[in-house]
Amino acid sequence: MALRFALTMSATLGLAMGDSPIGKVLIMISDLQTNIIKEGEGAQKVYGEFSEYCEDRSRELGFEIKTGESDVDALKATIDEEASTISANTQKVEELVASVSSNEADLASATKIREQEAKDFQTEEKELMGTIDQISRASGIIEREMSKGGAAMLQLKNADSLVKALDI
Repeated sequence: MALRFALTMSATLGLAMGDSPIGKVLIMISDLQTNIIKEGEGAQKVYGEFSEYCEDRSRELGFEIKTGESDVDALKATIDEEASTISANTQKVEELVASVSSNEADLASATKIREQEAKDFQTEEKELMGTIDQISRASGIIEREMSKGGAAMLQLKNADSLVKALDI
């Protein structure tokens, strides 16, 4: 509106005054107004672009926030699930530790029993080997005496060998 007034005034005065100082001032004001309007349009364009950028960024951040919140919920659920898995596995480990401890005690007990049984076996084996040795020597002596023809030790007739003599 001021521009129209200035232009109207400029046209009216310009015709009347020509190159007068007031006409020049009015022309300068008109040129200044045109420059300010151009600068304002440029600034408006920059403002519009920046405003659009801000709106886009705001939308993007809104989506990122929603996505982040849903990720937080999913991660909390995963954490809870893994915490229960940890708890179950901890209990299982405790049970296995108790079982291993019990098994180690059983193993120690069984080892002690086996060691004692091994000692008993060696003692019995030694005794049996001694008895077998004595029986072998006695058998040799008896066969030698029987081969001499006399049955002084055993009063059996027709006993050619010790096996027949001992056979009942």
